[in-house]
Amino acid sequence: MTHPFHPFSGRQLVCVGERYNRSGKRLLLRVDDRTICSVPPAWTDIAAPDAEIVMGQGRALFRIADLMELANLVTRLRSGR
Repeated sequence: MTHPFHPFSGRQLVCVGERYNRSGKRLLLRVDDRTICSVPPAWTDIAAPDAEIVMGQGRALFRIADLMELANLVTRLRSGR
């Protein structure tokens, strides 16, 4: 698990499957004998590293796509839609 704020960050978990839902692909990771968690591939080392993060050598706090999505959300909220 590579996502820095996930409770299992830094742990090596076994991928036991994958599924798809409205938000896209999810990996099913075995935490222990009774627990399976579902996470996006981007939160693991299975996904290829984001090019913006690699080029910025980890210095950027946000990606351009994320900032643009946030700006669109703020615009929609301010207009009352």
